[in-house]
Amino acid sequence: MDFRIYDASAFYAGVPFLSPEDGYTTSLVFEEIKHIKKSHGAIDVLLQTGRLKIMDADQESVSAVRSSAKKTGDIQELSDADVSAVALCHQLGGHLITDDFAATNLAKQMGITVHPIMTNGIRDVGRWKHYCAACKKEFASVASCPVCGSKLRRRLLKSEPS
Repeated sequence: MDFRIYDASAFYAGVPFLSPEDGYTTSLVFEEIKHIKKSHGAIDVLLQTGRLKIMDADQESVSAVRSSAKKTGDIQELSDADVSAVALCHQLGGHLITDDFAATNLAKQMGITVHPIMTNGIRDVGRWKHYCAACKKEFASVASCPVCGSKLRRRLLKSEPS
């Protein structure tokens, strides 16, 4: 049986409330969307009926996702909640429901099936290259150039289709 793993964008779009399929989310994602819980009793119904389960990935899966995110260059764009959702997909083999581009790029690079919600999703996947437009130097994980102080830009180095 297929199941879905929801990130926060899925809840904002209302997907878990409309889907007849079982779904999972992580405690970190649940913390991000708990303000919906206060004004939207439907989350309680999902939890009570078992259509939504809260589960966290094991540390091995979280470490694997963080390592992959560093390689793809997505690590700077991902919240801990994003990492937790991708890690749970990695561990359980579910489908990730998200509109987050960094989470989608990472998940696709890891072989995880991703279903976009309100967008067409991303067409190209690859590794992000962070560079300074002023002095043309490349950097791994800083927000501004340590040489000239300019804000770094990023460009996707597309992966070859398999």
